Amino acid sequence: MSHEGIRIVPADRAAEETARDAARGYGGDLPKLSISAVTPLKVRVKKSEGTGVEIDWHDGHHSAWTFPWLRDACPCATCHEEREHSGRLPGEPMPKDPNPLALYHPPAKPLEVLPIGKYAIKFKWSDGHEGGIYSWDFLRRVCRCEECAASHTGQEVQE
Repeated sequence: MSHEGIRIVPADRAAEETARDAARGYGGDLPKLSISAVTPLKVRVKKSEGTGVEIDWHDGHHSAWTFPWLRDACPCATCHEEREHSGRLPGEPMPKDPNPLALYHPPAKPLEVLPIGKYAIKFKWSDGHEGGIYSWDFLRRVCRCEECAASHTGQEVQE
């Protein structure tokens, strides 16, 4: 069993992090979503087109994400902790290297997409990363539609 990403923190710091995570729309004591809200009716992974993932949910909602956004929102412990330290939100890209001679890194694309039971999908990314399990609950909570983005942040989605 790996203990990567496990941290022991004082109770006051844990409470602060839980409140911050809840305000950002993930983790913490989030309201429970209904079964129909986190049950996909249809999942379309547009790997050949290179565009992203679309899910029609059982409750009638529709969600869509680009592959770069999903890679930047990886829910694995390592990526989550890096975002936490840098202050980035899920899906927010890492800052660009200010060095004009920095090497070009192509956007990550999925090489393989795997179902994880009936509750999630997992990507093997072109940058070698494959630690994140994207549960249906996680994906619904980070829905990018205008309605969901407004309810999470009080503002419209910025692309």
